[in-house]
Amino acid sequence: MEDEEKATQVVRGHVKWFDPAKGFGFIVADEGGADILLHANVLRNFGQSSVADGAGIVVRVQMTQRGVQAVSVEEIAPPATGSFPLGEEENQPGTAELAALPLLPARVKWFDKGKGFGFANIFGRNEDVFLHIEVLRASGLADLQAGEAVSLKVVDGKRGRMAVQVVSWEAAARQQEG
Repeated sequence: MEDEEKATQVVRGHVKWFDPAKGFGFIVADEGGADILLHANVLRNFGQSSVADGAGIVVRVQMTQRGVQAVSVEEIAPPATGSFPLGEEENQPGTAELAALPLLPARVKWFDKGKGFGFANIFGRNEDVFLHIEVLRASGLADLQAGEAVSLKVVDGKRGRMAVQVVSWEAAARQQEG
């Protein structure tokens, strides 16, 4: 039985829900079956403190006495939304232009999930960059913590600089390596 508990397999699915305050959430496998427990520590080992409901996810799972649990996250894909929401901004960049924007290293200044926004600072610059909850969700994240390291794609909006994509620091590093 002990060897069976240590065996793992890769499962593809989507996030049913994840609550950073509770420190866990659940994944629904594409093949069906019981919900898979996703603990905050497993998500943090991947480099994220949260994940958006509905995000695509690939995890390595293990059967335990308490049921199926994720032991590592292999990949996270944002929920299917079609595009990054930019609100009422004029001269919105197209999908190709957004893809070509560089990922800039930043640190979260503050983010209030209840208000739906916050700000970050790009490394080496002193201006604030606006972060909107819908951009977070479209990026596959549900929340950010003050001081968290992230990478941002930024555009100039009517009211100043604003993020159009947020990527965890570790995910950005993996993208640079690959």
